[in-house]
Amino acid sequence: MSRSRSRSFGSDCLIGRNKCQRPEPNEAPTYEAKHHPPPSPDYHDTGEQIRRCRIFNFDLRFTEATSCPTRVCSASEKVLAACALGSWLLLTGFVLFYVIYLLFGALVFSSIERPVEDKLRRDMEALKRDFLNQSCLSAASLERFLLQVLTANKYGVSVLRNASATSNWDLASSMFFANTLVTTVGYGHTSPLSDTGKAFSILYALIGVPFTMLVLTACVQRLMYPLVLAPVGLLQRSGMEPRPAFAVHFLLLLVLVVLCFFVAPAAVFSVVEGSWSFFDGVYFSFISLCTIGLGDFVPGTQPEQKYRQLYQVSVMVYLFVGLMMMYLLLRTFHKMADQHGLTTFLQLPRCEESDQDEDREPIVENKREDQAPPYLTDKAASQPLEPGSQPSYNSINKG
Repeated sequence: MSRSRSRSFGSDCLIGRNKCQRPEPNEAPTYEAKHHPPPSPDYHDTGEQIRRCRIFNFDLRFTEATSCPTRVCSASEKVLAACALGSWLLLTGFVLFYVIYLLFGALVFSSIERPVEDKLRRDMEALKRDFLNQSCLSAASLERFLLQVLTANKYGVSVLRNASATSNWDLASSMFFANTLVTTVGYGHTSPLSDTGKAFSILYALIGVPFTMLVLTACVQRLMYPLVLAPVGLLQRSGMEPRPAFAVHFLLLLVLVVLCFFVAPAAVFSVVEGSWSFFDGVYFSFISLCTIGLGDFVPGTQPEQKYRQLYQVSVMVYLFVGLMMMYLLLRTFHKMADQHGLTTFLQLPRCEESDQDEDREPIVENKREDQAPPYLTDKAASQPLEPGSQPSYNSINKG
């Protein structure tokens, strides 16, 4: 009796293609039925629902055919329930770890920054007391003056150099603000003063943020082949296995990104800004390319800075290209995680190939024959799948 594309659940039920049968009384389940993974995701029959349960490296699929007189056996339902429970437990573990990570960061930041803040507050109180002793101003008048100064400074207007400083809303500065708005960096050094400007910022960001993400995604898809797939294919043709090839390529790309988008720009910022140290430049680059944008360091805000407009445009180009490379680095890490089975272990979706990559010829040719003999089909289908070659949820839904 042929049992191609089938899987046995103990001795309760055997689910096959377009039929549901029980095993013979004296027939023991085969090794393939007990231990080998299910068939490839392209298997799909009309009237059947293919369901998939993945917990770590365990895969299970079963069918519910209307023409089958026997429903899915209770063993498969128990396994599916266990898989669902495991998925929820894993998600709960992620949430708990996230909360613990936030608490850990809060404790570290509080222990480091609070003593410095207390010292600065004491220094300001002493400075205010000395100033009041040397002048005829009252404390209330001084506080009103300082409140107005700080409010103006929040909008990018400083009383120290306001008379001779250039406007924060000339063409170059306004374009720099628009760039920080649509890239979600948002330094906060300049913000709209009027309600009309605030309303326009909302509408502008609603369109600009998704469009910027679309442009970045399109650029990264065009760079995936020359910067990721082609170098990995070259490493594989040199004799490396896929997993080491992806790991080596990711490390090389990481070093290249750190040198070109963190170290080199930090050296430039430390020279151009003057008051920035090299570490301040590295800090600014990381905060900006991660779209955190704290606003404590903003380029192009020094008084009487030469070529200020050209400098701001150059920083805009740096931010766009840097964000694109960070996204490319994340995509490369995702593909490496697919190869090492990390996405399967964490039950995450796999990194799908773009349409352009699907149209290209494979980087490394398959050594297996195009046409396999019929008698090898069932044997090949019963072979264990590598973690990097397991089907994704999207591929099952497409089937």
